[in-house]
Parts: sequence; C-alpha cells; structure tokens
Amino acid sequence: MTPHAWTDRPSGSAPRPGPLGPIPQPAGLPDPELAIPPLPRLGPGFSITLRRGTGTEGAAPGPGLPGWCNRFLARPEDDFFASRAWYDTVLRHALPAGAEPLPLAPGDAALWPLLRLGGRSRALTTPYTIVWRPLPAPGAVPPALQSAGLAFGEALRHRPPVLLDALDAEAPGLAPLLDGIRAAGIMALPHDHFGNWTEALPPGQDWDGYLASRAPSLRATVLRKMLRALRSMGFELLQEPGPALEEGIAAYESVRARSWKPDEPFPAFDGALMRAAARAGRLRLGVLRLADGTAAAAQYWIVSGGGATLMKLAHDEAERATSPGTVLTALMIAHLIEEDEVRHLDFGRGDDPYKALWVRRRRQRIGMLLVDPRHPAGLLAVGRHLAGRLRRNAGRGAAPA
Repeated sequence: MTPHAWTDRPSGSAPRPGPLGPIPQPAGLPDPELAIPPLPRLGPGFSITLRRGTGTEGAAPGPGLPGWCNRFLARPEDDFFASRAWYDTVLRHALPAGAEPLPLAPGDAALWPLLRLGGRSRALTTPYTIVWRPLPAPGAVPPALQSAGLAFGEALRHRPPVLLDALDAEAPGLAPLLDGIRAAGIMALPHDHFGNWTEALPPGQDWDGYLASRAPSLRATVLRKMLRALRSMGFELLQEPGPALEEGIAAYESVRARSWKPDEPFPAFDGALMRAAARAGRLRLGVLRLADGTAAAAQYWIVSGGGATLMKLAHDEAERATSPGTVLTALMIAHLIEEDEVRHLDFGRGDDPYKALWVRRRRQRIGMLLVDPRHPAGLLAVGRHLAGRLRRNAGRGAAPA
C-alpha cells in the first residue's frame, strides 16, 4: 500500500489502495517561532482506513414524532438537528423518565417540538442538543408566522411557564413567532444558556491554510505530536452502517470509559445517534488506534448544511502524553475540509478552553421562559427574572474592591 493513500476497506476484507488520494498533510510552516521541520511523509507504521459498511444495518424501530410533523422537518443533509433522524433518536434514547413528547403546531405555520414533564411543558431538548428552534413550515412568511405565534401564545394563557432552551437568537422565523406570542399577552424572558464555538471558513481555504491561521501553540502541538503518531498509530474513519461502524462505536465507548469524562445521563444515546447519522449519510466517526489496535482517541462529527458539528470526543488518559485527542482532531478537520469540503466548523456545546484554539467565534445560545403573568407560577417567574436582572446590574455597577 502506498504510504499515504487512504484505504477503502469493506468490513472484513484485506486493505487495498483507495480512490480518495493522499490525506491532507498538516505540513510544516516556515515560522521561526516554531523551529519545527516540515512533516515527513507518512511512515510505514501509520495507516489511514476508511471503512465502509453495507448500508443496511442498525435501523432503529420505535416511537418517534407523528407523521403529520414531516412537513415541518428538515432533510438531514440540510439541517440534521431539525430532522426526523435527530428527533426520533432523542425520543427513543434520551427522553427523561416520565416525559412525553408534545409536538404542537397551532396556526399550522410552525412546529414547536416540546415535551411534557411533571405537569410542565418545555422544549424537546437534551444534554446533547446543539441547537433547538421552532420549525417554520416551508414557505411560511412572517405574517403567517406571527399569526402562528399568536395562536401558540393564546394556548399558553393561564398555564404554567414554558421553557425553551438551546435557542439560536437569530433562528429563521423566530422573531415573528415571538412577536405573535407577545401579542397574546405572554412574556418572553430571555437568559443565557451555553456558549457555542464556531468558525466560518473563507472560500477556498484548504487544510494548510486553516492550520496556518491557528495560534502558534496549536500549530506546534499538532506538528510535534503528529510526528510520533505517523510512526505507530492508525486512523480509521467510519461513516456508513455495518459491522465496521459497530466496531467503531465500541471503540468510542471504550475510550470514553477510560477518559476523564463523567458518566453519560443516557448511555445508549451516542451509539444510537451515530447509527442514525450513518443511515442518513451524515456521520464522520474517527478512531485513532495504537499499534496493538487499542483505541487511544475517538470523536464523532455530523456533517450537514455545508458544515460539520463536533458532537463528542474522548481520549485515553493513559495516553495523554502523546496528545491523541489533538492528533485525531487535526486528522478529522483535515478530512472535513479537504474531502467533505465543509465551510463551517462547529464545536458544539460549552466553553471548554481547547475549543478556542480550533475555532475563533463564540456565540451565545439562549433560553427563554414563556410566562403568563396572570398565572401564579408565571407571576413568580417574572419576579425572579426582574430580581436577577437587578442583581446583575448592581454587580456591573459596583465599584471594584
């Protein structure tokens, strides 16, 4: 096998040269601050494998959103997180105990994917949700959305507050929907939820250009650690259903069990989501293995709408000195840019410090409490919201100690 050809290997077959060409090399940069030589050609101990499946395994029967929701749902290739693949996986594998799905479409111009839990209604979100939004019907214009918001707001009168979270404040159709809700006498009280690190890539940017635009510290780490990885590690990329994917999911779960991360609230969700994304052609699961085949790092991305979203990543703490997570992230981004030609990278939920090394823009995902002040619980929520705002304003205005 050519040292830096991809391997396109059906599950269970011997390696053979593949058609995808050489892996994008994290080439060295002539930067005097780094004093690191250009990366050598891939050594004979390093293998890169694109493992393919049969495309038929892993179909997930079970409850999901009702069929009438289909007209509001996006295609996975356009917006995976607004698709049936996403919501049905959530309902089957990440629904809290006692919760019931509550999809609503008052006014018939937008779908509100909600759930009911403990007598209260809230957005159909989970600890895995990257972004949530009401889903406008195709072709719905702002006046129709405002009318739909009004109908939704009227349904909330004299009821306890409804919590929406993981919201993109600039989501399509959200502004007229909120205008309608407010016209019904319902207050929309916003709050910060979590940070989301992301970056739009310039047109035509390749892997070398991307790496050249990162901080010197990250470039140095990528180049230095890659030198060792190229000699003795193997990189697998899995994106289709089948036995190979099941091996990859098992490798991910094994690495996660040996990582620093706490237990998952819904342990079956990641594997189920990978299978659903693979069936839709949206999965990119990467596994970095040691020479003996042990997985040292694993991560999975979802490719949709011209971008790629990092869902989860983990590395074996025992291999931390070799930075397998950094090496794998570099290999995955190289593939996403060069092969998938994504134009946008999204590092998912949270403000983990490492994310700012790979992408540059932080945006705020928000929550919103929809309250009727005429309901006792709504009035209490308004009071808490105002008290919180007063405390924050007082804190900002206080003189430094």
